[in-house]
Amino acid sequence: MLRSLHIENIAVVERADVEFRQGLNVLTGETGAGKSIVIDALYAVTGGRTSRELVRSGADRCLAAAVFDADAAGPWCAENGVEPEDGALIVQRTVSADGKGACRVNGVPVTVGQLRALGGLLVDIHGQNDGRQLLDENRHIDYLDAFAADTAEQDAYRAAFEAYRANEREIERLSMDDETRRRLAESLQYRVQELEKAELKAGQEAELESRSQLLRNGEKLREAAEGAFAALYGDEESSAVELAGQARGYLARARGWSEELAEADKSVAEAASLLQDAAERIRDVWDSLDFSPEEFDRVEGRLAQLRRLEKKFSVVDEAALIALYEESSARLAEIEYSGEALERLYEKRGTLAADCRAMAAKLTAARKKAGLDLAERVERELKELSMPSVRFVTELEPLGGEPGFGPKGADQVRFLMSANAGQDPGRISKIASGGELSRIMLALKTVFGQNDPVPTAVFDEIDTGVSGVAASRVGEKLALTARHRQVLCVSHLPQIAAMADSQYGIEKTERDGRTYTTVTELDRSGRRREIARLIGGDSITDITAASAEEQLAAADAWKAKLV
Repeated sequence: MLRSLHIENIAVVERADVEFRQGLNVLTGETGAGKSIVIDALYAVTGGRTSRELVRSGADRCLAAAVFDADAAGPWCAENGVEPEDGALIVQRTVSADGKGACRVNGVPVTVGQLRALGGLLVDIHGQNDGRQLLDENRHIDYLDAFAADTAEQDAYRAAFEAYRANEREIERLSMDDETRRRLAESLQYRVQELEKAELKAGQEAELESRSQLLRNGEKLREAAEGAFAALYGDEESSAVELAGQARGYLARARGWSEELAEADKSVAEAASLLQDAAERIRDVWDSLDFSPEEFDRVEGRLAQLRRLEKKFSVVDEAALIALYEESSARLAEIEYSGEALERLYEKRGTLAADCRAMAAKLTAARKKAGLDLAERVERELKELSMPSVRFVTELEPLGGEPGFGPKGADQVRFLMSANAGQDPGRISKIASGGELSRIMLALKTVFGQNDPVPTAVFDEIDTGVSGVAASRVGEKLALTARHRQVLCVSHLPQIAAMADSQYGIEKTERDGRTYTTVTELDRSGRRREIARLIGGDSITDITAASAEEQLAAADAWKAKLV
């Protein structure tokens, strides 16, 4: 569950700390007071999209930080090298005024993608846009598949369809008219011949560059080697080896009188040997320095050829030229035999399409079964939400067209409903009012949430368009949901606020020409005042206060029956 939320410099909130409880947490306040800022902060801290507009005017950055129980995130923590602290995860996200941001979990830097994956395990946020998504019939198949949870059938179909699409892409790649094929074959043939003529060898360019460097500095190298050899060994009177030999002669006479000179004699002997070895190596290199203008011209010409080809084909080195040659040769052979390849692909297409249809049929059967179950359970939920005559239908139709299947199978899925007795089910977008849409979405979320492992559900104004008895039923449904998972809800309705296990008042004030929003957990008297305000507006009278207390008492009595 979500234990606490810390907000700094987000929109009109300068600083706020909220301790959340188990059960139903309801946030209320005047329109525009900043209730949805709490939801925005939760979006941010669970990897949602953010922008610099989130940062409070005049601030350098904003911060959202939340403390969650870590129970639901064990595999994520192990995979991402995060260690829970006292069974908790401290999740932080900052956004600077220039749009840059940073994310941390228990002090460990993570990417937004990692944070989003973690957030999906901890919080399920149902925003104000969810109702509009329900109107999009293209999303209905996703709702049904999420409910069905037939992952084996879905995975099998996706694998079959991807194999079919890969075959189609290959057919498209090889399919071309005769003139296009002729021009491409000529271009590739020219390229292959030119690269083949170059007799490319891996590593040759580096060898040539090394030899070119040597040839370019050949005379200087010869002179240096000759001078070094002469200094070490060439001059019989003043070379280093000769002088070392003379030193040894002197030391041979003196070492009998001093042990220290005996050690010096040994060192000079070793030095003389090393000098002689060095001189011989220099002489070997000197003897090997065989340069000719012809070799230099040949090396430079070969390097120029390679660099010209690299520039012509826009590659960086000889290895890339070799790869281009191999790729072009393979593509040329492919074009030359494309007719045969296409025949094989067309033959394979039939088999792959049959596989897709077989997998799609299994998926359709699973969807039909799940659709009946979903309709029954949604109807039951909606009847508990003051829609006693509702009918909810999951309609499946063949996709149609060729090949008769697509990325999600061979079905078109559409949710239909009728809210009134004697009315035929029709499209939700044509029939449902705003309040009915909110209740349908709540019913769907309730049905889906019964098997949902995510410990916290957040509803941002799920009560839009709902009032009266329906509002009471929505409050009861949220309270029931909160028996087995933590629920946070932003609401304007006294019926829902009265059902809260914990209620928070959001208040906007002005100081020194600036706007500030505070979040305060309300005690019983604070709840009574706030619910009275929701009932009667600013004019809180003894009657509205008494009505608020009556609603609180009724909600307590209703919840007591659940225990």
